[in-house]
Amino acid sequence: MARKLRVEYAGAVYHLMNRGDRKEPIFRDDGDREQFLETLGEACVKTGWQVHAFCLMPNHFHLVVETPRANLVAGMKWFLGTYTGRFNRRHRLAGHVFSGRYKSLVVDGDNRGYLKTVCDYVHLNPVRAKLLRPEQPLREYRWSSWPEYMKRPGRRWPWLRVDRILGEYGIPKDSAAGRRYLERALEERRAAEAGADYRNLRRGWCWGARSFRKELLGQMKDRRGPEHYGSERHETAEALAEEIVARELKRRRWTEAELERRAKGDAGKVAIAVRLRAETVMTVKWIAQRLQMGAPGYVHHLLYCQRKTAGGAYAKLKN
Repeated sequence: MARKLRVEYAGAVYHLMNRGDRKEPIFRDDGDREQFLETLGEACVKTGWQVHAFCLMPNHFHLVVETPRANLVAGMKWFLGTYTGRFNRRHRLAGHVFSGRYKSLVVDGDNRGYLKTVCDYVHLNPVRAKLLRPEQPLREYRWSSWPEYMKRPGRRWPWLRVDRILGEYGIPKDSAAGRRYLERALEERRAAEAGADYRNLRRGWCWGARSFRKELLGQMKDRRGPEHYGSERHETAEALAEEIVARELKRRRWTEAELERRAKGDAGKVAIAVRLRAETVMTVKWIAQRLQMGAPGYVHHLLYCQRKTAGGAYAKLKN
């Protein structure tokens, strides 16, 4: 069976979901959940993603993500692969954590109402799964972005963007009064949503106005294969990495010949490699080849030593 095409373009909004392999848990404890969110934060730094909503359930997750660059596929490959590796190392396991390909629904972010509906759906997941008692407010479910929405701006995850949902609810300011209004509005929707039909959100590929769907179909019409993305993919992961290398060489006044001449473990090369790992989804193999640093295993060792010396370049991003 042919694999579904991934639609990528700058500024796209997606509802993303993936389940555990054989429907097994993807989180064994709160440490896994914290690690998942930390890894998501790293992915956002690397890709520029903006998260509008998330919800971690026992055996699956939901994300609503906006991609300022056309980099969903590269970003998700790094994100899910990195979390899988960390989960397996933490629990001394091997093999898959997630079940096959993640689901992605393209959301119409320009027409009012579609983004709001998707985010409400994600935030109400604990209610539908009966993880909250009827008298418990939504904010008591710790592992979704909803309690983060209720916090003051400076206390939220830095990659969580709340302004668009506030705007969809007609709230002009991220104030205490605005957040109280937002909470009342979603609790009212929670009470009224019995029997709501979410089939299009669960099974479809697109959620938006007819004109939005027609435009996407037009973009997809001439594609030849599941990994072929059209001209909307303005900036690939490799192009971004090459731009970083070019800027770093210019800053150091190095030529490509100078880069080649320098030792494999040169401190300047290591600094560029650290930046590439932090800000892109390129592999260590690609970095080793591009910076002429020898074997990928050697570069892995250099990066590990650098992180250890710096006290951990991948520390928790939350304030």
